Amino acid sequence: MLIIKLFEHPLILWPLAALFIIMGLAGLIVPIIPGPILLLTGLVLAAWAENFAFIGPVIITLLTLLTILAHALDFLAGAMGVKRFGASRKAAIGAAIGAVFGIFFGFVGILAGPFIGAVIGELTVQRNLQAAGLAGIGAWLGMMIGAAAKIAIGFSMVGIFIIARLF
Repeated sequence: MLIIKLFEHPLILWPLAALFIIMGLAGLIVPIIPGPILLLTGLVLAAWAENFAFIGPVIITLLTLLTILAHALDFLAGAMGVKRFGASRKAAIGAAIGAVFGIFFGFVGILAGPFIGAVIGELTVQRNLQAAGLAGIGAWLGMMIGAAAKIAIGFSMVGIFIIARLF
């Protein structure tokens, strides 16, 4: 019981909220980190730190729906990009694996990883380099569009929280 009461203290909740918000914002860019979920967690912790005096169930529900939308759009954009350019399922899997491995090579790896992974995945299905290149372009475009949507929604979530908190 004492641990729960300690956890509810604002001096504990605010740093936790800040940590989750920072990780969530980073996760909007880095593919392996579930940014919107971490961001939502941080925003709920911030509301909890103030006993939900300014942020109520309507705003929490809206932020939750935006979190779900961000993940759905991120997934759908990647899938549609691959499909639009006629890539195989292995190209889509390769793009996802390339995105994960790309993280270890910094910003360039994050950008190039999905493309390289999709090309390699498509080459395992067919030996046509042109088709594999198109699959890579489709995967890359889809992932970039999904990431842009995720970033826009993530910053919208922060904006909604701030506006609800201040007004």
